[in-house]
Amino acid sequence: MGPVLTVDRARVALTRFTVPPIAGDGWISDEHLIGFPATQLVPSWTARTPPGSWIEVELQAVTAEGRRTRWYVMGRWSERGGPRTSVAGQGDEDGDVAVDTFVARRPLSAYRVRVRACGAGARVEGLAVMASALPARPPGGSRPSGAGPVRLEVPEHWQHAHAGHHPEYDGGGANWCGPAATAMVLAYWGRGPDDLDRAGAGCPQPAVDHAARGTYDSGYLGTGNWPFNVAYAGSYGLRGFVTRLRSAAELERFARAGIPVVVSLSFKERELPGAGYSTSGNLIVVTGFTAGGDVRVNDPAVPDGRVRRVYPRGAFEHVWLRSSGSGGIAYVLHPPEMSLPESDGNW
Repeated sequence: MGPVLTVDRARVALTRFTVPPIAGDGWISDEHLIGFPATQLVPSWTARTPPGSWIEVELQAVTAEGRRTRWYVMGRWSERGGPRTSVAGQGDEDGDVAVDTFVARRPLSAYRVRVRACGAGARVEGLAVMASALPARPPGGSRPSGAGPVRLEVPEHWQHAHAGHHPEYDGGGANWCGPAATAMVLAYWGRGPDDLDRAGAGCPQPAVDHAARGTYDSGYLGTGNWPFNVAYAGSYGLRGFVTRLRSAAELERFARAGIPVVVSLSFKERELPGAGYSTSGNLIVVTGFTAGGDVRVNDPAVPDGRVRRVYPRGAFEHVWLRSSGSGGIAYVLHPPEMSLPESDGNW
């Protein structure tokens, strides 16, 4: 196990649920106690939806005072679209849904999750809910493990090679970090669609165009919905979940287990040496670590097309873990038979 941070770590708990065949008004979990006052909830899932079918995932929270909120729609999902959408305009005195995240206005002690199915044959293969509370101050940095370098040979995709592609899916290029990252991880595991010719003639990396079409959120009008990227990968046999990690040391556990991780971060160019750009939100693939503990990545948003980068550990942790950014958001995609590294509750 890597070093333990001693100051201001995010509080995170990930819970997996087994969803039986869905009938009637849907399936509802028992009330699940979180164990600390949480402020955000993020569900994620993998599901199979034959043509004409789709699922809806909802959350109902319990406030620290013991009062149940109403149900919030966290996503309507179909592998083929129609619908594949988040639902805006759900805010009330208890909280609001920000695309893929329920943001509470007061601390939460518990929640229930509900899944509805429309059409024949829809089934949920995996369902998880991540509850979290971010620290008031930026977390301290983690120390390198000293275990030597590790590098996963994740294929490269550069999102800017798709500038102007498919304006109906948010236009490619600068907006397609999510599809590029997810397509890279699918390729690493030898998974993905077999109908790439539908991406269009002359496409340099058709898997990215396909992933954009398969993750596009018609409510958000973008391809960066975290659970939708997990669900898209699930269509090709992977399991996955969205969670928060709390240090580069936790990322290193995955890298040493052979599992690349997609992380969300934002920064000014000066804050992350070697990036060469600024971003209000970007998804990149962590592929390993140097002998000194710096972070190896495949960054699809770099301006020059050289996707493989090494970012300084301290700078990377700062822009990834701070609460003004994503607070350590990551999504993990892996084959069902693969064992995950040891965790203390956040995966």
